[in-house]
This record gives sequence, structure tokens and C-alpha cells, in this order.
Amino acid sequence: MGQRSTTLAIVAAVALLIAGCAPAQPAFLPVPSGQPVPTPDGVPGDVRSSSLDDRGPLRPAGTPTPMISGLSAPWSVVPLPVGSTLVSERDTARVLEHTREGDVRVVGTVPNVVPGGEGGLLGLAAHDAGTPYLYAYYTSGSDNRIVRFELLGAPGRYELGASDEVLTGIPRSRTHNGGRLAFGPDGMLYATTGDAGRPALAQDQNSLAGKILRLTPDGAVPDDNPTPGSYVYTLGHRNPQGLAFDARGQLWAAEFGQNTWDELNLIEPGSNYGWPEVEGGGGGAEFVDPVQQWSTSEASPSGLGIVGDTLVLASLRGQRLWLVDLDDPSESTAVYAGEFGRLRDALAGPDGTLWFLTNNTDGRGSPRAGDDRLYSVPLLPRED
Repeated sequence: MGQRSTTLAIVAAVALLIAGCAPAQPAFLPVPSGQPVPTPDGVPGDVRSSSLDDRGPLRPAGTPTPMISGLSAPWSVVPLPVGSTLVSERDTARVLEHTREGDVRVVGTVPNVVPGGEGGLLGLAAHDAGTPYLYAYYTSGSDNRIVRFELLGAPGRYELGASDEVLTGIPRSRTHNGGRLAFGPDGMLYATTGDAGRPALAQDQNSLAGKILRLTPDGAVPDDNPTPGSYVYTLGHRNPQGLAFDARGQLWAAEFGQNTWDELNLIEPGSNYGWPEVEGGGGGAEFVDPVQQWSTSEASPSGLGIVGDTLVLASLRGQRLWLVDLDDPSESTAVYAGEFGRLRDALAGPDGTLWFLTNNTDGRGSPRAGDDRLYSVPLLPRED
């Protein structure tokens, strides 16, 4: 080998060594999910909720546009600040990526998911504080658990990397598994859990079932939780599946009732929301009443999102979106009743749009050609 070839070989080897030692490029902006994130115009936005200028109560305007079609029992939607959107499928355990260009690809399949009934791969949340992670809540053969995966690659090429267990031992069942994840303005991870078909667990402080839990991104108990050493943030829940923070930092949750009342609750740390002692309001001073309640035929709520000061709640059995003005949360307006079938999730999209997810392939709906879908629709001020 000549001197020039030897020199080129050495340069190439050094370049490879430097590349191997260089830190990985972050998968997305270092801002926790649920926190304000910078948008192209510099105005703070939010991954599940959006702080818009004060336009008062909002309403959908125009015909919803499908963004993704052909989904199989989709459950959770996580927009990333870089333009990609991640979607979980409950029964296939797949995580899909919808790119800024409109392509859909498989990021990976979450291992050890055991779907059945309402269990499977449920909520997702993204968090990047130096290492980009995708958090997933899923049903295993023995429990419900929260794991996190290092998210490798870049938009259009994301892959699931190494995983860590964040929290295990959440009681599981064919029904009432909860499953929603959200990062709060405090950087903590919040998770909803169902009563696993055993109502008494919701009032048991030592059980993780029937609760809203609060934990650090690494899975530790925060020092300022209501009960020292406990993940329990609130108790007395039957099957909460909606979770979102508003612009004031307040936490809202949607909850399935049994036969009478579904609930929208304003979450206060350490509070008891009554199940199974009470369903809906009127449970006495020791329990917190819902801000609003609906009959189970009108709602059966799952995901919720917030756009400006309008909370949007997706209804499965009710097959509609409920719009709630957070300045007067005792009132609500229904839209799209029966038009798209069962609705699993609702969240803020970019530029003041609303995204919502159908769920007609979950075994309880009547699938239509192309189901299930993620839709987008603009929002405008409501005309009273």
C-alpha cells in the first residue's frame, strides 16, 4: 500500500472512531410531552394540548380530513415537535409513525404485550431530556406496566431501541385497565389505572388499581407526592382513560362510569373521587364530585385533549365528541354524533386544529371501509 493510500485509510479510521464516540443526535426537541414546545413561529404549543390566543369557546369548522386510514384498534396518538406523529395499536402492539410528508411506517412492535378484551398496547408518551424516550403502557401476561424505549433515528426513520421497566405490578384484567399517559408541566409522568374489575381496589391506598399515579421519568416516587413513598396521586377511580393539562397547569381526567354516569374530573392531589362508593356526583364531603357527568350511553369517554380553553372528549359508546368550555366546564356541546362511529382519542393538532381517532375495529364497533382513521379538522370560535 502506498503512502497516500495509507494516509487515507488512517483518516477514514479516525473519522469512524470519532463518529462512533459522538453523542447520538436527539430524536426530537428536548421538551417533555405535555410541556409547551416551540413551534416554527416561536409561539409555545403543547403535545396534547395547545395554548392559543383567547378566542373563547371553539367548534369544528368544515369537514374532517383523514390523515391516516387502515389502523387496527388504535389507542393513543403522540405528535412530536419535529412533525412526526406516533400511534399505538392495541392488539397488534405496533407503534406507527406518520411523517410530515404523510407516509405511514412501522416504528416497531412492543414485546411481551398480551392483548385481550380491553388490554394490550395502550397509552404512549414522549419525553426528551437528553435521551429521547417513548413511554408505553401495556398489558402483559401478569400485569399492566409502563416501560420506556430509547427512540432511535430521525423523523421518517424512527426505531425502538433498548427498553427499561418504569413501573410494573399494576393489576390487569380483560376490562378496566386504564392506560393513558401524560407528562405534566412539572416534568412528572402521570398514568391512569383501572380497577381491574375489582372495585374495592380503587379505595385501597396500597393498590395501584383505580388510581391516577404520579412518578418521575425514571419510575421513582416523587418526594412531593401526596403520600410519602406512594405513587398514588388520586384514588377512587373506576376506569379513567383521558388525561390532559390545560394552560393553567390544571389536570383533567375522563372516567368510565358503570351503568349511570360517566365523569369529567378536575384532579386535585390526594383527593378521593368516590368509586365504588359513588358513581357521579353527590357522594358526600369526603369525595370530590365530577365537574360534569353524562349518561353512559351518551359518552363512555376515553381520550381527551385541550385546544385553547376548549376541552374535547372522545366518546366510544356515545360516538361523538364533547366540547367543554373550561371557563364554564359545567356545560358541554356534542358534535359528530354517530357520524364516525366510536371515538378513542382527541388531541390538539398543529395550527389550531383538532385531531381525533376512531375505534371501530376494537371488537365493539361496526368497521367501515378504511377504518380506523386519524382525522384533522380546523377549529373556529363558537357562535352562540
